[in-house]
Amino acid sequence: MQYDPIALSNHYRQRPQQVWRRRLTITNEFSSFGMSLTRDWVGRRVGPNQRQRARKFCEKLTGLGATFIKLGQILSCRPDLMPPLYIEELANLQDQLPPFDNAIAHSIINSELGRHYSEVFAELSPHPVAAASLGQVYKGKLQSGETVAVKVQRPGLVETISLDIYILRRLAARAQRAFSVIRSDLVALIDELAAGLFEEMDYTQEARNAERFANLYGDMENITAPGIYWQYTKGRVLTMEWIDGIKLTDLETMRSLGLDPSEFIELAFQCSLRQLLEEGFFHADPHPGNLLATADGKLAYLDFGMMSQVSSDYRDRLLISIVHIVVGDFEGLTGDYVKLGFLPAEADFSGLAVELADVFGGVMGSTVAEYGIKRVIEKLSPLIFKYPFELPTYYLLIFRSLATLEGLTLRIEPDLLAFNRAYSYVADRLLAAPSAELKSCLQDLLLKGDRLNWEFLADLWHQAQMEQQGSNEEIYALLDRFLEFLYSPEGDRIRIVLIREIVTNLEMPLDRGLERIALAMGLTPATHPVNINSSSEKVMGEIWDTVVKSAADDLELTSKIFWSLLWKPKTQSLMGEITGEIGNRASSVWERWWEAIAPSS
Repeated sequence: MQYDPIALSNHYRQRPQQVWRRRLTITNEFSSFGMSLTRDWVGRRVGPNQRQRARKFCEKLTGLGATFIKLGQILSCRPDLMPPLYIEELANLQDQLPPFDNAIAHSIINSELGRHYSEVFAELSPHPVAAASLGQVYKGKLQSGETVAVKVQRPGLVETISLDIYILRRLAARAQRAFSVIRSDLVALIDELAAGLFEEMDYTQEARNAERFANLYGDMENITAPGIYWQYTKGRVLTMEWIDGIKLTDLETMRSLGLDPSEFIELAFQCSLRQLLEEGFFHADPHPGNLLATADGKLAYLDFGMMSQVSSDYRDRLLISIVHIVVGDFEGLTGDYVKLGFLPAEADFSGLAVELADVFGGVMGSTVAEYGIKRVIEKLSPLIFKYPFELPTYYLLIFRSLATLEGLTLRIEPDLLAFNRAYSYVADRLLAAPSAELKSCLQDLLLKGDRLNWEFLADLWHQAQMEQQGSNEEIYALLDRFLEFLYSPEGDRIRIVLIREIVTNLEMPLDRGLERIALAMGLTPATHPVNINSSSEKVMGEIWDTVVKSAADDLELTSKIFWSLLWKPKTQSLMGEITGEIGNRASSVWERWWEAIAPSS
């Protein structure tokens, strides 16, 4: 099922009475709302009454049905169109409608499957277990014995949504022409809404989404998704595996079963990072009803109607933009926004970097409760109107996905340090990604002029330890990937600088020891001061401490991993280069020492 605006237009131009009846219903719903806004403006009560009006706006959307509920979901991630308070309320918009009659649902199943529903299902719950804007779900059992969830589409849904889209598209075109202050493309917004709705109304597409999600992320430990029964799945009926689970917000039940809600939030967070930054295929609606904790400790994802895709190029640039936020490079972040297409290259956005620093400057070390999507939207909204921002659909859906997950996190683990937890994941992606641009970005992070950025390495090592919680295999795997990077073309310069600074740290004790010997002999050595970076000593000391602690915790495992890493060809090459540089430096030190004692001999 595909959206075709020209076909819709041709169809409804021949049905003016149907169009005017629906348009009148929509107008009646919003006329009183518009009058309330006018009264607020005349009485200078826009600010104090905004929360109340935002909630009433959500009620109006819900009352108008599926199309307008989905429109509200899109508007919830459009800071270029909606004030922050409206976005906050729209984010809580419930995609729920009263269920429709069972007899109608059974008739749809019969029609879609080509046989009476009792021939397929040995049992079907007497009432829907869930009802949303597009359909409702029953719990059932197949004749073969498997327990299943059966999703049935609302009757007449295609006709209702098609008519709404036709009306909204015409209204959007008129508003675009009438109000020059509107910079966003409203017609494109309605086309985006329509394309998403038409895809969601095709349950075979949702089934394909579910299978693709399971194939991409099912290898993650404790992540699962329902299997699809294709022989009982059609355009308006979806039959899938039933998963018993508990909503993540049902904290009391989870804890009574020995499940830690914080661990499930961590699972959702890590899975979202992989969806957004690694595979690019992501769940745009991870609300509490779509995430369940199973008794055996798995996080189950449900409802794959609202999915989106980010291309590899954009994923790389998103990853780099996160790095620029983390390290505080807001000039670089401005450049990222140009490359992502958020800003036109020819526009004047001088001063934007300073304002972005105000938006994102406090993310590191802040909890979700202290610094989340809500605060980012509040600070970012004025900039969207001040500068010529154009936010693409995929980015807005990312915003929605993260905002939804954040709302869940605030209820369960408000002290989560989101950016800190993402730090080692981002660094790992930079090390492992094949993209030359990502490796070049890592090079920029690791070097400060002709010196290594040991502060960054210290943060990276510290976060890696926190992330892996003492897992020797993962820590050594990170070191292995770093070695691979050092011997890539982008890592050559870093390897040279790293070897130089490691050997410089080894040179200092030799230089000082020879100086003491010379002084004991009554000589004045002509030694040269060694330029030591104190941060390098600290980081190398931390790495060594980790190795020692790992050995103390599990000597056999640490020894096995250590020797495996030691005998890798790239490790041998690095040790050979370090040894060669040590030999050169040692010769230089001895020459200086002999220069010091030669005049006295």
